[in-house]
Amino acid sequence: MSTPDRPAQFKPPAVDPWKGFRGVCSGTLILEAIVVFLGIPAVAKLGTGIDTWEIVYLTALGVLMILACGVQSRSWAMGLNLGLQVAMIAGWVIHPAIGVMGLVFAAVWAYLLYLRKDIEARIERGLLRGQRD
Repeated sequence: MSTPDRPAQFKPPAVDPWKGFRGVCSGTLILEAIVVFLGIPAVAKLGTGIDTWEIVYLTALGVLMILACGVQSRSWAMGLNLGLQVAMIAGWVIHPAIGVMGLVFAAVWAYLLYLRKDIEARIERGLLRGQRD
């Protein structure tokens, strides 16, 4: 029961509301890793070719994105995701096409941050399906 000095208490959701969100984040990372791996032959064909360090950078970035899918339940996962995004945008040094794709995915991650904030607000207000009687 709520009083003026104490807000209403909602029961916690019956199912984990973050499970779907973590899945979307993992799926986004997989899609981004595919783009990075497909960027290697594209960069090799465009311009003057690709150096060994550029192949190593893009391969390491793609592998890190795949590995990051497994830690989405951790509290620091979104920070890791955004750090990988910065590394993707920094790929502009390798080829502008990589940087542009980084900017495209930055828009996706900005929307995911908005969704995370919306989910948190819905949990606080008790509006999730599993929180209702």
